[in-house]
Formats: sequence, C-alpha cells, structure tokens
Amino acid sequence: MSEIDASTAPPPVIVLVRPQLGENIGKAARAMLNFGLTELRLVSPRDGWPNPDAGPAASGADSVLAGAQVFDSLAGATADCTHIYATTVRKRGVTKPVLTPEAAAKAVYATPGRSAYVFGPERSGLETDDVALAHSIVTVPINPEFGSLNLAQAVILLAYEWSKGVALASPPEAPLDPPAPHGELEGLIDHLVRDLDATGYFFPPDRRTMTLRTLRTALTKTGWSYNDIRMMRGIITALGRTPKRR
Repeated sequence: MSEIDASTAPPPVIVLVRPQLGENIGKAARAMLNFGLTELRLVSPRDGWPNPDAGPAASGADSVLAGAQVFDSLAGATADCTHIYATTVRKRGVTKPVLTPEAAAKAVYATPGRSAYVFGPERSGLETDDVALAHSIVTVPINPEFGSLNLAQAVILLAYEWSKGVALASPPEAPLDPPAPHGELEGLIDHLVRDLDATGYFFPPDRRTMTLRTLRTALTKTGWSYNDIRMMRGIITALGRTPKRR
C-alpha cells in the first residue's frame, strides 16, 4: 500500500462478537498490538470479562486488554463507526460489497470516520444478522478445501494489511557485500584445482573434464563477495599445509 496519508482516518477498532475463550481474546490483542491497533471491543463474551486466561495469551499486550470495552450488542459496539466490515469466509446470503483485506485497508484510509473490523465466535463465525448490520464483507482468499482460520489469525491478517499505511519499525537492514569481480572467482577456482591436482583428486583422468565442469558450475552459482573468496582461499591454503605439532 503506497501513497496513503495515515492521518486521514483513525485506526479501525477490532470488535470480537461473542468470543468464547479468554485465551483467544488475549491472542487477538497480541495480534492487534503487533501492527499498531489498540482499541478492542467485546460483544457478550461467553465467559464474561475480565477473563484470567486472556492476560498470559496476550504476551505483553496488556494495554489492549486493559482498555477493552464490553457491549451487549454489535449495534452498540459499532454505534460510533461510520463503516463496519464483517469478516467471514462466506457471504451467508447477504448481498454486500465483498473486499479482500488489502482492499478493506485502503477503504479504511479513505473513510474519514471510524471503521470497525468485526469478527465472529471461534466455532461458528458471524451470524447472518451480524453480517447484515455491516456495510461490507471482508473475505480472505483461502483454500476452498480448508477455510478455517482461528480468531487471532483472522485479526492479524486484517491488522497487517492496515499497518502497511503507517510507519512501523522494521528489522534493520544489513547491507550485503557486493559480488566480487569474476576474475577473483577464477583465481579461487584455479587455486582449488591446483591443490586438488596435487592430491590426485581428479581420478580417473578421463573424467577430469567433467569433474572440473561440475566444480565450476557449483562455485559460480553463488554471489561470492571478495571477502568470501579470500576466506575460501585461506581455507584451501590451510588444508594443504603440513599440520603443526602440538
């Protein structure tokens, strides 16, 4: 996602409708915070709230759990939202625009008001009435033979797509050494062949040409840097020395 002004719309809220296990709520909170989402709303959690199993599963996303709000209905949980996205692998007979997670994320940024991503219970997903309340459906392209996602997986897919429009910390890039000139690689090959000749490696003699071709093919597959080649030549030289007495 490029050329998006993340300041045009607030982050979407995550709404879990009738979640069954506190552990799954905690994992969903962890997935949210991984990608910069912090507002969690719960609709009639089966085991009540707070749930002692949520904290350990959140693995440090305690701020998300601490701020979670509980509602009696999906309508109440989304009353302040201008666009509601129901996540489901099926349309369930409701005619709504169907979006991928990436398209939904772009739509969230294009909507000035607050948006909500709505997820259903772990066992059955959103009911038809839940989907009917939404403005759009978000469906993940998935294996038709196995369309089962757990709650945290579904949350992380949408949160990740949304996060592409904001600046999050990325792993530091470690620049790779540039490939060495080919002449350096030829020097390594000549060095290796010379030492292999000295040990009688190329036997029988009539297979020398084929063996050399195989060796050259293997060594030219990689992008050897200058330091890589220096190291390998040092190894070859060391292997050819008479071992020192200790």
